Amino acid sequence: MWALSIAASQTSGPATATICWPASAGVTDLLLDTGAWVALLDRREREHGRCVAALQEITGRLVSTEAVLTESLWLVSGLRDGPRRCAEFVRRGTVTLVPASPESLGRALDLMARYRTVPMDYADATVVTLGEDLGLDRVFTLDRRGFGIYRLHGRRPFHIVP
Repeated sequence: MWALSIAASQTSGPATATICWPASAGVTDLLLDTGAWVALLDRREREHGRCVAALQEITGRLVSTEAVLTESLWLVSGLRDGPRRCAEFVRRGTVTLVPASPESLGRALDLMARYRTVPMDYADATVVTLGEDLGLDRVFTLDRRGFGIYRLHGRRPFHIVP
């Protein structure tokens, strides 16, 4: 469901290359949620140290959504150079953003309705949908309550980091 054509082409003209998502031995990709992203950037956050330590242990790619980026940019807007430092995670390749497709948007809306009593916001719904689409069940998040309840395809629980 997710459009995986996000890598820029080295040729002139519009960026049209596609990203491959092969499994690598000993490497586990991880979904990135807003709270952990913000904690990595804000030393005042209670979980800053745990998130930095967890980031150093990650062997795979961090993948996230534009909705999570948007939320993170807003939450770090009060920090000195917060939005720029947040964007650098993407610009330097630390985080791979996977854009939404029409199908994933529909799935996210369905999830928000299903988990409305938790509640689930759009950014969380996009992370769950991305996990379903890429077969990822590990999420780097501080939202233990939400991601402890959310299920991939309605059945499989998330493994929460840190």
